[in-house]
Amino acid sequence: MNFRKDIVNAIRFLSIDSIENANSGHPGAPMGMADIAEALWRKFLNHNPSNPMWINRDRFILSNGHCVMLLYSLLHLTGYNLSISDLKNFRKLNSKTPGHPELNTPGIETSTGPLGQGLANAVGMAIAEKILSAQFNKLNFNIIDHYIYVFVGDGCLMEGISHEVCSLAGTLKLKKLIVFYDNNQISIDGNIKGWFNENTKKRFESYGWNVLSNIDGHNSEIIEKAIKKVKSNTNNKPSLLICNTIIAFGSPNKAGKNISHGSPLGKKEVLLTRKHLKWNFKSFEIPSYIYKAWDAKKIGYIKEQKWKKMFKNYCYKFPILAKEFKRRISKILPYDWENKINKFLLELNNSNLNFSTRQSSQYILQKYSKLLPELLGGSADLSHSNLTILDSSKPINEFKDGNYIYYGVREFGMTAISNGISLYNGFITYTATFLVFSDYCRNAIRMAALMKIRNIMIYTHDSIGLGEDGPTHQPIEQLSSLRLIPNINIWRPCDVIETAIAWKIGIENKKKPTILVLSRQILPTQKRNEKTISYISYGGYILKDCIDKNPQIILIATGSEVSLAIKVYEKLSILKYKVRVISMPSTDIFDKQSKEYKNYVLPSYVKCKIAIEAGSKDFWYKYVGLTGIVIGINTFGYSASEKKLFKKFGFTIENILSKIKNFFKLYN
Repeated sequence: MNFRKDIVNAIRFLSIDSIENANSGHPGAPMGMADIAEALWRKFLNHNPSNPMWINRDRFILSNGHCVMLLYSLLHLTGYNLSISDLKNFRKLNSKTPGHPELNTPGIETSTGPLGQGLANAVGMAIAEKILSAQFNKLNFNIIDHYIYVFVGDGCLMEGISHEVCSLAGTLKLKKLIVFYDNNQISIDGNIKGWFNENTKKRFESYGWNVLSNIDGHNSEIIEKAIKKVKSNTNNKPSLLICNTIIAFGSPNKAGKNISHGSPLGKKEVLLTRKHLKWNFKSFEIPSYIYKAWDAKKIGYIKEQKWKKMFKNYCYKFPILAKEFKRRISKILPYDWENKINKFLLELNNSNLNFSTRQSSQYILQKYSKLLPELLGGSADLSHSNLTILDSSKPINEFKDGNYIYYGVREFGMTAISNGISLYNGFITYTATFLVFSDYCRNAIRMAALMKIRNIMIYTHDSIGLGEDGPTHQPIEQLSSLRLIPNINIWRPCDVIETAIAWKIGIENKKKPTILVLSRQILPTQKRNEKTISYISYGGYILKDCIDKNPQIILIATGSEVSLAIKVYEKLSILKYKVRVISMPSTDIFDKQSKEYKNYVLPSYVKCKIAIEAGSKDFWYKYVGLTGIVIGINTFGYSASEKKLFKKFGFTIENILSKIKNFFKLYN
């Protein structure tokens, strides 16, 4: 009996049997990577299955998420709360073992599936590890000191995001990041030589990585030596281990073939594979000696207890730092947060500051950052346009304990890296680019929403108001399309007060990402009383109203168009119309309010409802009705001055008054 081969084959056959039972899944990669997984998880990975959230655990990321049965098998064998019954429920409704890794399964560090994003998340975690350790570690007290291990496949390295994030990882010298490349040369369409024939070793060396190539991915001892070698490096570089493997290793008729990638082996081939690998156990049967061979719970418990003892002494020697560390990793805001922010909001209301909302955002961040040392932000090469640089900003490429990331022109990579930082804990992360380039970020935005994580995304230059740059830079459809993503708060504030509240809610909400859509042009601060300010957090509220609160006309606007709505309100009021102005900075938050509140703000009896927003029109008909009026844009923009563009597209008092007059002629 080959004891170690049995341990590895247990991983293979738990994967094979679960996929066969589900009649769905990807057996090839789990079979091919089982030897690498066993070597890493049994010999190197520091973790405690009894406490999956131990802060100083090593992180393991499966970027090639279709390989998920490999990870579920490992989690089961090492003692996580994942039973044989859970494996039998693979890909079943509401199971703990869905078809790709999801964050709500014990031991899963991030949801993966869209290839390359797990790798990007891991880069974010490596950044977080590097900064948090610099901020809190003391001599002989390395309370944060662990590795981030990643499995990637050919598809991950084909995706452009892999270039974005690995280039940055090399620049930032993320030495705790170790990536294993499953170099099996097979993707869904077949052998990859016809479409992916680059020199991966030279590519990653050019990024500034340590690279070990031609590792036999089916030889446990060679894999161990490779891991030891890269961990002993002192050059502060991240590492890539190129492991040559055979997809569906052990399958007599499907090994090395693309037919094993995304379909079960089939009953006949499973029997042949059992015979070939000398696995003489029934489906889902794992002998006790294999479970004992892992012993991960006992080892993990001892390691965490050793860390806890060190941390107890750390608390004694550095009580202030220890208290702050515990606060941050627990995602608890400072005890005086609420009182200080409420006081700040009242001061803002009396300040009459007229800023663009991107300036408002920077002004607010300056204030909030003094209360929140955990803020960690950056921009995709637009720091001075997005206005994300603060007085307290310390670039992480210059300061080990920095708080600002120059992401370079890497919008997609930036967003996915930021997701990884958020998942790590200890930071409130924000990113920034132009709204039109949110298209580059979209899938990472979706993953943040799906995982229910806090990640604040700033998108400035929010409309045709940026003027002469022209239609390539003028967002039209972006805002409406972002609103279609579930579980995300999107704010388009009209002034400094709404911007401050948007930031406040984004910081406080631990289970939703937030998007702030901000203007380039200067906007007036609207006058409000304390009660009106309190309603901003409802997403939509009455900013101006007629005396008897029984309007004939309702104007709904967001962002820069709110000030236009106010001017129209003033004109109509002079003409003796009864008018209400609704500022709706966050439609998704407004939609979640009670039916009574929504009916109070937007009563159904008012037929003349007008929505004003410098973007796609279609979204707004759910508020104004099919007979309502939408002042918007359903074409691309032009290169011209801001004033000329707003006039051309009908964002004028005269055009809106004309539309209202025609409405009353038609419906009265």
